[in-house]
Amino acid sequence: MYSLILHGRRLVELRQLRVTVQKPFAFFSSASAGDLGPRVGRKGKNFTVSYLVDSLGLTTKLAESISKKVSFEDKSNPDSVLNLLRVYGFTDSQISSIITDYPRLFMAYAEKTLAPKLQFLQSRGASSSELTEIVSTVPKILGKKGDQTISRYYDFVKVIIEADKSSKICHSLPEGSKQENKIRNLLVLRELGVSQRLLFSLLTSNAKYVCGKERFQESFKKVVEMGFDPSTSKFLVALRVVFGLREVTIEEKVTAYEKLGVGVSDVWEMFKKWPSFLGYSEKKIVQTFETLKKCGLLEEEIPSVFKKCPQCIGASEQKILNSIETFIGLGFSRDEFAKIAKIHPKCIGYSAETVKKKTVFLVEKMNWPLREMALFPTVLGYSMKKRIVPRCNVIKALMSKGLLRSQLPPMSSVLACTDEAFLNRYVRNHDDKELVPELMAIFSRGRVS
Repeated sequence: MYSLILHGRRLVELRQLRVTVQKPFAFFSSASAGDLGPRVGRKGKNFTVSYLVDSLGLTTKLAESISKKVSFEDKSNPDSVLNLLRVYGFTDSQISSIITDYPRLFMAYAEKTLAPKLQFLQSRGASSSELTEIVSTVPKILGKKGDQTISRYYDFVKVIIEADKSSKICHSLPEGSKQENKIRNLLVLRELGVSQRLLFSLLTSNAKYVCGKERFQESFKKVVEMGFDPSTSKFLVALRVVFGLREVTIEEKVTAYEKLGVGVSDVWEMFKKWPSFLGYSEKKIVQTFETLKKCGLLEEEIPSVFKKCPQCIGASEQKILNSIETFIGLGFSRDEFAKIAKIHPKCIGYSAETVKKKTVFLVEKMNWPLREMALFPTVLGYSMKKRIVPRCNVIKALMSKGLLRSQLPPMSSVLACTDEAFLNRYVRNHDDKELVPELMAIFSRGRVS
């Protein structure tokens, strides 16, 4: 294992020194339901929200989010779970963290399921502080079956937490079972810089790509050689994709893209941007290509759409057709939609509600012409709350005071720049000492309202 860590580190360091890659594709030549109590339907959703807010002090928004994952109609079982956790020394803050991360714990039987597991972990010599820290870090441990499995996962989390505190490296672990392979592989990933959050998520998942041995090592080396940063989640996505595809399958997919006008080097760049796209079947690739042609894009234009937004290849035919209908319904022509898709293909994935809300605001309330949105479609990806509304409020204030040279500046001039550039251009450039604070207040108020 240690040699694999050193190999990975050397490759990461080497990749940091290299700028270009030659022949990029040469490198290719959950918890058991039996432990949980019965589920409850939507009937108890309101009760669940109130309980979470009152008992744990969670915000209503967070409680509503949790209630979509778990729901109950009375407090007897969740009260039992909370009381048990408190008996074992968990603080209210730790309990809130546990339930937020693993809400299904509320559906477990406290005395029948949870108590024996906590007793077992304590019997192994865990102190109260150690037990509460580790379980609150990875609460899904309590959803696992079998003392041996729980022990392995608990010990792994303990090793990682202690190693991160002392910057130690763990060189060896026994070999054999899938669980042992998983833990050894996760330690390799940890030494390369994969975060605790991602490691612990993999630990309690059923991800096959971290349970192997030789196959994992081969895939791991390929992904590091490709230059993915181990500290990002994209590294793990790439690892999963490479692990799941044989070399011949990858070559077939690359060939399929080449037939549609996407070069090998472009496929590599798409993989770097969105690794999951290599998982799309040849049938799906061709279907999306043909659907975009139906929407008005030319054959030679579609490869650039794929390169800009490889995730759009996975959009269903109906999703794409619904997207064009949304734009046409708002007054855009088919030609304008084709231009929008070429410039900002991510718009294909936006909901009809998002597109309508932003278009109505910018065109009807701000009076920018529709054609300006067609020329500047990236505005559809901007946040209403953080960018569009605050800046437009400032523009409306300036217009009401007659302080703009033209009645309405170009949309891109207002929305495409950074906050700093916007403030310098439309707020701080005024000599009036009272006006600047007033405009700043309008801008700030719009961002938090």
